[in-house]
Amino acid sequence: MNKTYIPNKQSDQWYLIDAKNQTLGRLSTQIAKILTGKVNLTYTAYLENSSRIIITNAKYINVTGQKKQQKIYRRHSGRPGGLKTETFEELQSRIPNRILEKSIKGMLPKGPLGDTLFRKLKIYSDNHHPHIAQNPTTLSIY
Repeated sequence: MNKTYIPNKQSDQWYLIDAKNQTLGRLSTQIAKILTGKVNLTYTAYLENSSRIIITNAKYINVTGQKKQQKIYRRHSGRPGGLKTETFEELQSRIPNRILEKSIKGMLPKGPLGDTLFRKLKIYSDNHHPHIAQNPTTLSIY
């Protein structure tokens, strides 16, 4: 009879990623891969990964082409006529973290597993973060 191998729970590994002058989509896909654990040898789709990611300089993220003016972010209050829209530039000047959050959350699995993975992501708009005590490993993503 075959036996299923389930890896033991490992201690959390913290990664620090600088988003300055990075392309939004390329950075988001790499972060989603790390959060889901697809870069590990013991990847199991239904298990939670022990990686945590800190992203700094989120307000300096780039997009290619004319997306700065053409990309539209929508949210709805739930009330009649409650649809709000804004462009990439407007959202970047108002809440720069929301752009990366929305991009990465859409790439994570849907349901309870995706929610727990998303909680392991910390995004900061400038260079300072309060997670120095965790000794994060710096990752350079191209």
